[in-house]
Amino acid sequence: MSARGEGNPRQKRSLTAQLASVVLGFESIVVFLGGLAVYGLKVLPDSLPDWVGVVAGSAVAVVMIVTAGFVNKPAGIATGWVLQVIVALSAFLVPAMLVIALIFGGMWAYAAIQGPRIEARTRAAAPEGEAP
Repeated sequence: MSARGEGNPRQKRSLTAQLASVVLGFESIVVFLGGLAVYGLKVLPDSLPDWVGVVAGSAVAVVMIVTAGFVNKPAGIATGWVLQVIVALSAFLVPAMLVIALIFGGMWAYAAIQGPRIEARTRAAAPEGEAP
């Protein structure tokens, strides 16, 4: 067994991946609580049992946490955009989720759009031969 710090060091995550994973991590908590609100407010159609809200909120929250782990891949960013749309659509059941969708959607857009721009500026400003 090797001591910690020896062997292959972890590859540094990009700023985009760091920002995006933080947004998805915190948003997963809020989405889970939104699922509880759907259950407590009983806003689902009569054809669906109330517990579906908790299960759906939990499932989306888990997918967000999993996606936060692979946002450094192109599919991770695309999955994040899909999750933002799902959260926005949940506003049809609980209108307060629209506020959540706007706040976290804005943070997601900043991470996904501005992150690569900031990284490019940092690379351009770094002295040649030196990693940022």
